[in-house]
Amino acid sequence: MDSTSEVFTLGDVSARSARLVRRAQQLPPVGARPVTVSGRVAGWIGPEALAAIADHPGVHVEAEAAHLSAAPAARLGLDGVLRALALALRDAGCIRSWRDELLDVVAEGRLLGRIERGAVRPLGLLTQAVHLNGWAPDGRLWVARRALSKSTDPGLWDTLSGGLVAAGEDPASALLRESHEEAGLVPAALASHSPVRTVLRMHRRLPDGYQVETVLLSDCVLDAATAPANLDGEVLAFRCVDMAELWDMITRGAFTLEAELCILDSLRRRLTAPPRP
Repeated sequence: MDSTSEVFTLGDVSARSARLVRRAQQLPPVGARPVTVSGRVAGWIGPEALAAIADHPGVHVEAEAAHLSAAPAARLGLDGVLRALALALRDAGCIRSWRDELLDVVAEGRLLGRIERGAVRPLGLLTQAVHLNGWAPDGRLWVARRALSKSTDPGLWDTLSGGLVAAGEDPASALLRESHEEAGLVPAALASHSPVRTVLRMHRRLPDGYQVETVLLSDCVLDAATAPANLDGEVLAFRCVDMAELWDMITRGAFTLEAELCILDSLRRRLTAPPRP
């Protein structure tokens, strides 16, 4: 990319990305044990969260794993069990933020049920997060600063929009929803966005549990007249930065881990793209 290579090289981008990938691949928390859902390996649970749910219907704890399933004797299907466990985790202080949003519970490639978003980290369940890198026609990149009220990474800089794929939602639909909520973009503004692609699968220890997350990404060149506007209160500010500013922010650690990995992925693609005729 014209101005990009004047600021940093493909080697710079690849080296920094490699360091971040190592940070994004951590073993489960000390004392955590596997979680199965309906007999399928689904996550990891730490000692505090396990103590909060161990005696609930649908939970069977063994030395090597905790098993979650429907509880016919208690007249609870799997979704009922998962809701009761989320409430138990909340009451025990294991959930940082109750969102009243449901996420799909997926294990070994199978959709098994749904659970409150705030419970996925304490149980170490797999999630999907989709991000948008929004480019200006002149090659600058739009970035968003996270609100100070965010429970994770408050005040850090992020991709233009991003968030978890909700229950029953596909990644492309989640991209459009998040881009509208966080940046005020209508679907027509994203008509030319690239297909959603996988950047990596993260495994990271967090204060509220274990993050197992597939990070998805799309790129889009926005119209020159487009000015993002936050609608959901989760963004403090937007900036459209040139490559020198962007690289300075990257090297200063101004971005969340996921956002930087997504930005580096796009930069690597731009640096390796064939020149335009």
